[in-house]
Amino acid sequence: MIRAAALADIPAIHRLIVELAIYEKEPDAVKATHDDLARALFGERPTAECVLAEQDGKAVGLALFFTNFSTWTGKPGLYLEDLFVMPTARGFGLGKALLVHLAGLAVARGYARFEWSVLDWNTPAIGFYKAIGAKLMDEWTVMRVEGEALTALAAG
Repeated sequence: MIRAAALADIPAIHRLIVELAIYEKEPDAVKATHDDLARALFGERPTAECVLAEQDGKAVGLALFFTNFSTWTGKPGLYLEDLFVMPTARGFGLGKALLVHLAGLAVARGYARFEWSVLDWNTPAIGFYKAIGAKLMDEWTVMRVEGEALTALAAG
């Protein structure tokens, strides 16, 4: 079952994000608190959305996403920040069900694109994404400014 997350799901969402970080070999990378997630997903001005995949009433997968914008199409798009299904729940089609759900949201909202990033070493995910029709954007490289570099850039 795929459903929109609710405020009461914050502990489960946080748990799944931590599990994703462990899977991506970054176990200490999660700095987000329950309060951070509650504000981002359900605050006065939400900046992201989340849907959960459940088995037997327990959240075993998530897709956390937000709206971006394409100047070339003049339309918004859906950017998938995190997709994760617990290893014990894999093989039941939950990952695909989450992607199908998000693709449906993108189409229903009139978005031009549905995109995400994937780690280059995650060959099972890359193969899965290609099988559902996604294409690698080889010419593009993700750039990031954070921490002290972000503060320095902001200072001019």
